[in-house]
Amino acid sequence: MSSKIHTDALTAIDVHVHIEVDDAGHTSMGGELLEASAAYFKSDHRTPTAEEIARTYRDRAMAAVVFTVDHQAATGHPPIANEFVAEAAARHPDVLIPFASLDPARGRAAVAEAARLVGEYGVRGFKFHPSLQGFDPADRAVYPLYEAIAAQGVPAVFHTGQTGIGAGLRGGGGIRLGLSNPMLLDEVAAAFPDLTIVMAHPSFPWQDEALAVATHKDNVWIDLSGWSPKYFPPNLIRYANSLLQDKVLFGSDFPVITPDRWLADFERLDIKPEVRPKILKHNACRLLGLTG
Repeated sequence: MSSKIHTDALTAIDVHVHIEVDDAGHTSMGGELLEASAAYFKSDHRTPTAEEIARTYRDRAMAAVVFTVDHQAATGHPPIANEFVAEAAARHPDVLIPFASLDPARGRAAVAEAARLVGEYGVRGFKFHPSLQGFDPADRAVYPLYEAIAAQGVPAVFHTGQTGIGAGLRGGGGIRLGLSNPMLLDEVAAAFPDLTIVMAHPSFPWQDEALAVATHKDNVWIDLSGWSPKYFPPNLIRYANSLLQDKVLFGSDFPVITPDRWLADFERLDIKPEVRPKILKHNACRLLGLTG
């Protein structure tokens, strides 16, 4: 599937948007986890349809990277199909860019899927959530999957830091925060220098670790999704303005945070005028192989 995104006409590219419901009404998480996440983020509309997402971004002259998370092995909840995400993006090729999610617990089947999803469905990257999926990203059992993704020349996005999923539930819903420590990705980046890794979110409570990894490893980027920019720690703003200005990306985490809220708060940050368009669009164009 070829992209029909005209980057010159875009104001921004949001690299972190979740599709949380398919056309049959199946949601990406079970009720308890979904409700806890909605409460944590105070979300008004937690499950917009793919069409609603496309309309949201088209109305704002933005494009959005969309994905779901396959965590069936850890939670027992069947995922939204990657094919659905890709087909939804194909219906809106001017604004939606599809990523896929593969559960590392699927082993060889996941490895085989990587090439098929890129070749047959045109997915442009892959999303992992180590805490929700219940795996250590530095586990060598996952290395064949990273190798397959690297061979396709597309990036892998990893949730890092604390998660609102399971927050407030008994035992956090069994979700382990330590699996999303960005230092685990340092091992992956060293072992797979041709794999482009995006560490998603300000990585609380490991922000300095994330900045160290992204500064040290040329194949590691950071997206700024999941937090309102008004809560960004000063060190993250400092690095985004300087050493990492070419590897930091706008992401909202919609639908838990709207692009409107994120951008309004970002406007108030002390970001250099020459850096702001890099974060909002130009870095994403390079990451995704788009022109502009």
